[in-house]
Amino acid sequence: MNREDAYALLCRYTPSDALQKHALTVEAVMRHFAHRQGEDEDYWGIVGLLHDVDYEMFPDQHCAKAPELLREAGYGEDVIHAVCSHGWQLCSDVEPTLYMEKVLYALDELTGLIAATAVMRPSKSVHDLETSSVKKKFKDKRFAAGVNRDVVVRGCEMLGICLDEAIGETILAMRAVAPAIGLEGQV
Repeated sequence: MNREDAYALLCRYTPSDALQKHALTVEAVMRHFAHRQGEDEDYWGIVGLLHDVDYEMFPDQHCAKAPELLREAGYGEDVIHAVCSHGWQLCSDVEPTLYMEKVLYALDELTGLIAATAVMRPSKSVHDLETSSVKKKFKDKRFAAGVNRDVVVRGCEMLGICLDEAIGETILAMRAVAPAIGLEGQV
C-alpha cells in the first residue's frame, strides 16, 4: 500500500478536480490526526485519500461499490471497512469503530464547510481563517447546505472532542496543503 498507487486509483475513478481536491483535503486531515495520535500517517492518509473512491462514477452506490474497487486494487478489509464507515447511517451500515474511522466520519463533512467558508473570505485562504468564522457558518444551515452538520456533531461526540477543537485542528491540517487544494489565497 503506497500513496502513489492510492492516488492513481483515486484519479482513475475520480476525474473531477474538485473531488480530487476534496480527497487531498481529507488525506491531509487524516495525516494530521494520525500524527496527533502517534499513529501511521501514511495508512491514515491513504484511507482519507480513497474515502470517496466510488462517489463520482457510482454516486448511487457510494460506499457500496468501494469494496469491489478497493479489493480489485489489492486493499485489505481494514481499509475497506474504514472507507465504508464514513458513510455510516447515510449510505452505509458500516459503523466507525476505530478512532481513525471516527476521525474520517466526523471530519469529512467538516472539510467542506471549512473550504466553503475560506472561499467566501476576501483572502480566499485557510491561512487567515479562524475557528470562530467557521463556527458562525456552521450555525447558518443555509450556508453550505449540503454539509451534514449532524454527522459532524455526532462524530465529535464519538471522538470525545468539542466542535471548536475539531474545526481548529481541521483548519491547521488544511493549511498544510492549501496550495494543492486551492485555498492558498492571498493573505
